[in-house]
Amino acid sequence: MNRIFLVALISVSISLGSAGLAADKPVHLFILSGQSNMAGMNPKAGFEPEAKKLFPDADVVYMKVSRGGQPIRLWVEEFPAIAKKHNLTVPGKVTGTQFYEPILKQYRELLVKHPKPASVTFCWMQGERDAKEKLSAAYGEALEQLIENLRRDLKQPQMNFVIGRLSDFGRPDDAEWQNVRKAQVGLAQADKFGAWVDCDDLNDKEKDGVKRNDLHYTKEGYELLGRRFARQAKDLISGGEGDAEGRPE
Repeated sequence: MNRIFLVALISVSISLGSAGLAADKPVHLFILSGQSNMAGMNPKAGFEPEAKKLFPDADVVYMKVSRGGQPIRLWVEEFPAIAKKHNLTVPGKVTGTQFYEPILKQYRELLVKHPKPASVTFCWMQGERDAKEKLSAAYGEALEQLIENLRRDLKQPQMNFVIGRLSDFGRPDDAEWQNVRKAQVGLAQADKFGAWVDCDDLNDKEKDGVKRNDLHYTKEGYELLGRRFARQAKDLISGGEGDAEGRPE
């Protein structure tokens, strides 16, 4: 029977699964990280059921490091230098690895039980804050640096990654929002171990009979986000390229 165990860090709190996995099964390890739309995604409602279906002969382990409203610079130590190269002024003084170091810590803890994972996949849902702070010019390079850092520090040079593209909440004439979207898709398309997820249909809400594209997703949208992450990852793990339109079935 397929089993999934959760290691979660949300708002910098940690909970470790206690049971062990079958020694004769391959283990696929997932890192879920980002800001509010990752924090709002309950893996048990979408990701887990899909993973069970897609990996019937393997076990899946995942961890979650997410918190709403956070810029990518809190994952990428090199962000100030990247921003300077693009002549950008970073708001405030908050930079560093506040949300990067917990990923490394939890990964090391997981390796104690699962020292040789069959695959490692990084699922990323973030970018709203950077678009709002008008830092899109540095976003693509910062995200590429984050993936490079993870591959180095996790010692997983072929780590897969799946990026949730910003939804259509931002207007077509919002250059910052659109530039982040383009950077996310461009990076996924340029890396043979990368894929992306379309989120434009996940945030459709209705109030007083009027349909609107909200910043955050519906309950059904979050479930579908998790399923799409799992589907794109499965295709990458199997040697594919992921659905080109970001809507794998």
